[in-house]
Amino acid sequence: MTDTEIISLFFARSEQAIAALGEKYGAILRRIARNLLQNEEDAEECVNDGYLAVWNTVPPRKPDPLLPYAARIVRNKALSLLRRRGAEKRSGYLWALDELCELLPDSEDLQARIDAMELGRSIDRFLDTLTAENRALFLRRYWYGESTEELAERFGGTENRISARLFRMRRALKKQLEKEGFTP
Repeated sequence: MTDTEIISLFFARSEQAIAALGEKYGAILRRIARNLLQNEEDAEECVNDGYLAVWNTVPPRKPDPLLPYAARIVRNKALSLLRRRGAEKRSGYLWALDELCELLPDSEDLQARIDAMELGRSIDRFLDTLTAENRALFLRRYWYGESTEELAERFGGTENRISARLFRMRRALKKQLEKEGFTP
């Protein structure tokens, strides 16, 4: 079933919409949540909450494409659950975020939010400079929260080689951020 057909089911308020979404993208959504939470039951809960959120927002929204929309919702649900847990136990994903946090400025006012938007644009520009494989590697580590072990299997090579590639990308990102006026 195509995204357009699934979205049409949501607009028709057919319960088949959730089943179709789950059938087409459920495995990907569960993997995102599981990578972040490191817990199957919590991941399943976030995916189900994500389905409900998609049900509640489509309509009026008409996401195109559907997968990134649903993935963002599930990812945000998982991150919220991590925050609610109080990060009692550091997950692999939190360690991955710590690797990036060393590069980012720390501030809490309105200017910081504006800077954060510009920072996002700067990171987008950085991602545009990467090869397709390195961009996929970066996003799979820092967006989807995949472990270096999973990345080594997916991209070939050893965990050490993947870690070294990620380190070089973080170093290049740091140089770009500094050049554009972002300092940790």
